[in-house]
Amino acid sequence: MINTNLKFCRRELALTQAQMAEKLGIKRSLVGAYEEGRAEPRIATLVNMARLFGITLDQLVTTDFSKKKNTKIIGSLPQPDPNALATDADDNPEPPTPAAGGKLRVLAFTVDKDQNENIELVPQKAAAGYLNGYADREYLEVLPKFRLPMLSNTGTYRAFEIAGDSMLPIASGTVIVGRYVEDWSSIKDGTPCIVVSSRDGIVFKRVYNKLRSGSMFVLHSDNPHFSPYDVQADDVLEIWEAKSYISSTFPIAELSLERVASLVLDLQQQVALLKRA
Repeated sequence: MINTNLKFCRRELALTQAQMAEKLGIKRSLVGAYEEGRAEPRIATLVNMARLFGITLDQLVTTDFSKKKNTKIIGSLPQPDPNALATDADDNPEPPTPAAGGKLRVLAFTVDKDQNENIELVPQKAAAGYLNGYADREYLEVLPKFRLPMLSNTGTYRAFEIAGDSMLPIASGTVIVGRYVEDWSSIKDGTPCIVVSSRDGIVFKRVYNKLRSGSMFVLHSDNPHFSPYDVQADDVLEIWEAKSYISSTFPIAELSLERVASLVLDLQQQVALLKRA
């Protein structure tokens, strides 16, 4: 699948063979040879391709992305450091690290009979499996699906059932509907998001963007009992900006000072009546 995937990703990004060769740190003629199947890349170049495309080496060589109808290539290939890229002449390649938030990402999705994108629901019990299947349309096919007509038609949406009480008053078991964030650098501080990372799995937090200063995000909980923590951009797989939520638990109304004073007065009156009796 190497030649097919290389050609597919290059065309999706509207890159010439020369531009792709520059990003991979190889000669243009090699790109043409790889796409036509006249030559096979060495392991160093394969590693560079997988890193630049934001996919695993296994996906690069076994998955035909051109036949995955409901697959998007998201983002733009970062400009590599020529000193960091391995070349076909290298015996001990050192894979490049994609720019924070700028690596190529594969977004899979499903559609209904009218070719409208579904909202796939990731329940708590499927959270662990999602880390391996988030880019696999066949995995998404088995998830529950629904649509919300009030959401904007622009963008791709996914729903996640959250666990824990770190985002109270939004209770554990609430379903958060998020819109896929393509450009991580556009995230504004304090934005509530579903963050999918290889380290922490699926979490619902307020995101503070530290890509420029530290290539990371700082995640805050609305519950003050939970401390903020950092997550490196390289560990993040997906970010979904929260746009709506579905819950079977209604929030408990907070008592105002006036209401508390009224309750105290009523209690005092009842105590006075009991004393007279």
